[in-house]
Amino acid sequence: MSKTIEINPEKLSGVPVFAGTRVPIQNLFDYIEGGDTLEDFLDGFPPVTREQAIDVLELAKQSLLKETAKK
Repeated sequence: MSKTIEINPEKLSGVPVFAGTRVPIQNLFDYIEGGDTLEDFLDGFPPVTREQAIDVLELAKQSLLKETAKK
Protein backbone atom coordinates (compact mmCIF):
# COMPACT_ATOMS: atom_id res chain seq x y z
CA MET A 1 0.00 0.00 0.00
CA SER A 2 2.40 2.67 1.22
CA LYS A 3 5.44 3.05 3.41
CA THR A 4 3.29 5.37 5.51
CA ILE A 5 0.39 3.01 6.14
CA GLU A 6 0.73 -0.30 7.94
CA ILE A 7 -1.91 -3.02 8.10
CA ASN A 8 -1.05 -5.87 10.43
CA PRO A 9 -3.65 -8.27 11.83
CA GLU A 10 -1.65 -8.40 15.06
CA LYS A 11 -1.71 -4.62 15.51
CA LEU A 12 -5.12 -3.14 16.38
CA SER A 13 -6.84 -6.09 14.66
CA GLY A 14 -5.63 -5.01 11.23
CA VAL A 15 -6.89 -1.43 11.37
CA PRO A 16 -4.73 0.73 9.06
CA VAL A 17 -2.25 2.69 11.19
CA PHE A 18 0.59 5.10 10.57
CA ALA A 19 3.67 2.92 10.01
CA GLY A 20 5.73 2.41 13.14
CA THR A 21 2.90 3.56 15.41
CA ARG A 22 -0.38 2.34 16.83
CA VAL A 23 -2.20 5.48 15.63
CA PRO A 24 -5.11 4.63 13.31
CA ILE A 25 -5.23 6.52 10.01
CA GLN A 26 -8.92 7.20 10.75
CA ASN A 27 -7.87 9.51 13.59
CA LEU A 28 -6.39 11.99 11.11
CA PHE A 29 -9.62 12.17 9.12
CA ASP A 30 -11.68 12.41 12.32
CA TYR A 31 -9.61 15.38 13.49
CA ILE A 32 -9.95 17.20 10.18
CA GLU A 33 -13.66 16.38 9.91
CA GLY A 34 -14.12 17.77 13.42
CA GLY A 35 -12.59 21.10 12.41
CA ASP A 36 -9.17 20.57 13.94
CA THR A 37 -5.99 21.50 12.12
CA LEU A 38 -3.15 19.27 11.03
CA GLU A 39 -1.12 20.85 13.84
CA ASP A 40 -3.79 19.83 16.36
CA PHE A 41 -3.59 16.26 15.12
CA LEU A 42 0.21 16.19 15.23
CA ASP A 43 0.20 17.66 18.75
CA GLY A 44 -2.25 14.96 19.85
CA PHE A 45 -0.29 12.12 18.25
CA PRO A 46 3.45 12.85 18.58
CA PRO A 47 4.55 9.49 17.09
CA VAL A 48 3.10 10.57 13.71
CA THR A 49 5.35 12.82 11.63
CA ARG A 50 4.15 15.71 9.50
CA GLU A 51 5.46 13.86 6.45
CA GLN A 52 3.38 10.78 7.29
CA ALA A 53 0.21 12.82 7.77
CA ILE A 54 0.71 14.73 4.52
CA ASP A 55 1.45 11.48 2.68
CA VAL A 56 -1.83 9.97 3.89
CA LEU A 57 -3.76 13.07 2.82
CA GLU A 58 -2.03 12.97 -0.57
CA LEU A 59 -2.89 9.29 -1.00
CA ALA A 60 -6.53 10.04 -0.17
CA LYS A 61 -6.57 12.92 -2.64
CA GLN A 62 -5.07 10.80 -5.42
CA SER A 63 -7.55 8.01 -4.75
CA LEU A 64 -10.49 10.40 -4.85
CA LEU A 65 -9.29 12.06 -8.06
CA LYS A 66 -8.73 8.67 -9.69
CA GLU A 67 -12.25 7.54 -8.75
CA THR A 68 -13.92 10.71 -10.01
CA ALA A 69 -11.96 10.55 -13.28
CA LYS A 70 -13.47 7.11 -13.97
CA LYS A 71 -16.99 8.55 -13.99
